[in-house]
Amino acid sequence: MDLSIIAPCFNEEANIIRFYTECTQIITRNICDCTYEFVFVDDGSKDNTLKTIKELASGQNNVRYISFSRNFGKEAALYAGLKYAKGKYVAVMDVDLQDPPSILPEMYKTLDEGIYDCVATRRIDRKGEPAIRSAFSRLFYKILKQGAKDVEIKDGARDFRMMTRRMVDAVLLMSEYNRFSKGLFGWVGFKTKWLEYENINRSAGESKWKFSSLTRYALDGIINYSNVPLNISSYFGILMTILSFLMLVIIIVRKILFGDPVDGWASTVCIIIFIGGIQLLCLGIMGQYIAKTYMEVKSRPIYIIAESNLEKEQYPNGETSI
Repeated sequence: MDLSIIAPCFNEEANIIRFYTECTQIITRNICDCTYEFVFVDDGSKDNTLKTIKELASGQNNVRYISFSRNFGKEAALYAGLKYAKGKYVAVMDVDLQDPPSILPEMYKTLDEGIYDCVATRRIDRKGEPAIRSAFSRLFYKILKQGAKDVEIKDGARDFRMMTRRMVDAVLLMSEYNRFSKGLFGWVGFKTKWLEYENINRSAGESKWKFSSLTRYALDGIINYSNVPLNISSYFGILMTILSFLMLVIIIVRKILFGDPVDGWASTVCIIIFIGGIQLLCLGIMGQYIAKTYMEVKSRPIYIIAESNLEKEQYPNGETSI
């Protein structure tokens, strides 16, 4: 098998056939003698996504699918797809066609030259996105770049990429529960070529990534691959200690020199509340890191397969093995 295309799906029934057709046309026209497969991962969809995939698979021998027992998230779907992909080269794409299939031939040719192990993509603009969403996205990448200096994550980076088998195997070695694939792809290293393209709107349906979901995803990424939040809490602690010491010296000197009592109960209460808020903020940041550690030590499976057209060999955790 030359190429595997992994497509995580969550309520994408309107896009699956169009995605398969467009990718197939581009591959057959531009990549000669290429054997390829599609690995659709249904992430607990509530619509007819699974039904559409099964109908497609019944008529196409190169379509394989995995359906989770519930919604485990895109990161789990990506991991499952990478695990069961057979291709020498493996591409990760969204089925909404915001990841343009027209780039696939260039990706394939680049990897075939043997210089790079990964061809990744990034958007050079954010046309069509709300301004506040774009601003927070840029802020996220800036924070991540400062906190994770050993990981290459470019502004506007997409999950859309094509990798060699040895890079895929390296990513699969990291079976952590709290996953952030953009960080994992950068952490394993290997030589990467970046392709740029303009933002493309969805072919059909609405994005499942609401602002709240993106915020949680961004916080997970920062916590998983950056110590910036912990550093900020430490800096706050140092700053407040210094300010408290200076205020203590001022009050003592004032009492000795002027003998007037300490007044200003309102300001005192405000200061106490402010310091208490800073302490709770720092405790909350540390709590997030502890929660991540707690989830890791439980060693729960990243996903559970409910249905698949893969060969059936059941394990106790419900996962299906080829």
